[in-house]
Amino acid sequence: MESIKSLFSERYSCRNYSSQKVSRQTLEQLLETAKLAPSATNAQPWKVIVVNQPENIAKLQAAYNRDWFRTASTVLIMCAVRNKAWTRADGKNHADIDLAILTDHLTLAATDMGLATCWVCNFNAKMITNDFGLDSNTEPVVLVPIGYSADDSKPAKKRITTSDFVEWK
Repeated sequence: MESIKSLFSERYSCRNYSSQKVSRQTLEQLLETAKLAPSATNAQPWKVIVVNQPENIAKLQAAYNRDWFRTASTVLIMCAVRNKAWTRADGKNHADIDLAILTDHLTLAATDMGLATCWVCNFNAKMITNDFGLDSNTEPVVLVPIGYSADDSKPAKKRITTSDFVEWK
C-alpha cells in the first residue's frame, strides 16, 4: 500500500516541460500499461490520439492557448467514444467515466516511468474535433501534455481532509 500511496503523492500537474522528447517506445509502453484500466462492461470506449508533430501541436495550442502548454512536445488527446460505451438503464452513458479511469491510470503509469503529465479540460473541443477529423461519436474530453519536467520542484498538494468528503452511516 505504501508504494501506491507514494506514487499517488508523486503525481502532480506539470506546467513546465523540458525539451527532451518522449520516445515512441516509451509512449507505446505507457499506453500498453494504461489500457489495463477497467471500464463498464469492459467496453473500453476510448480513443487516444498521440500528437507530437509540430503542425498538429500548433493546432492544439490554438485550442488551448497557454504559455506553459507550449513547452510540451507531446500531447495525448483522450477521447470518449460514446457509441461504444455501456449505458445504464436510466440513460447514463459511461464513456466519460471510463475515459477518466483510463486517463488516471495513464497519468499514474507515466509518473511511475519518470514522466510528467497534466489534465487539461478547458480547451476548445470543437476546434479539436474539426482539426483532427473526429466523428460525432468521438469526443475529445481531456488533453494530456506529457514529457519530462523542466523543474525539480513539485508543488505541494492541497487536499481537503478525509472527514470533509467521507460520510459514515
